[in-house]
Amino acid sequence: MEAIAANFTRPRMGRRAAVLTVSLIVIGICVAVFKTVGFGTDPCSTFTLGVSSQTGISFGTCQLVFNLLMFLPVIRLDLSRIGVGTVANMVGVGYMADFTMWLMSPHIPPEGLSMTVKIVLFAVSMAAFLIAAAFYMVVDLGVAPYDAIPQLIAAHTSRLSARAIRMLWDISILFLGFLLGSTVGLTTLITGFCLGPAIAFVSSRVRGWFE
Repeated sequence: MEAIAANFTRPRMGRRAAVLTVSLIVIGICVAVFKTVGFGTDPCSTFTLGVSSQTGISFGTCQLVFNLLMFLPVIRLDLSRIGVGTVANMVGVGYMADFTMWLMSPHIPPEGLSMTVKIVLFAVSMAAFLIAAAFYMVVDLGVAPYDAIPQLIAAHTSRLSARAIRMLWDISILFLGFLLGSTVGLTTLITGFCLGPAIAFVSSRVRGWFE
């Protein structure tokens, strides 16, 4: 319980909470743009978008249910990973993406977006997504259940490195999403290979803002 409390009482909590909120809003908007552009999404969204398309349930609700299911082993095995950022991510990203797609849909022409527009939207949203995701991690207010699962596995095994476990986790979720009909494309590759370096880059420059 002390570990959980520590995630809610960190230094500069107001600044951390403000950055967390903006980061999650930006991530949700970017996920909506990724889906609209059609170049794939991040692994977790790839799976939940597939579930959404197969069931007719909104993406936000699928995202919430999926995170709740992954939340159970986190509660059981390591409460220290839970924080306000955990809950905010579970609830906020999916429904923000739903809201953004609802706002965008009337402005999408019947013939679809041109390739030029898709590329511009993709480039801007990818840059915004990587920066926002990096800030989400830097504020250190608890990790999303999706991210906590491979961390828990790595903490309980010595056979594979944490990086290998994370890669296997992402690939498995991506494969399930692909089987459910989601697009796996350029966005998926970039988020998979560039998110780690983006987090390191942003962290080295802004960590002092939150200490």
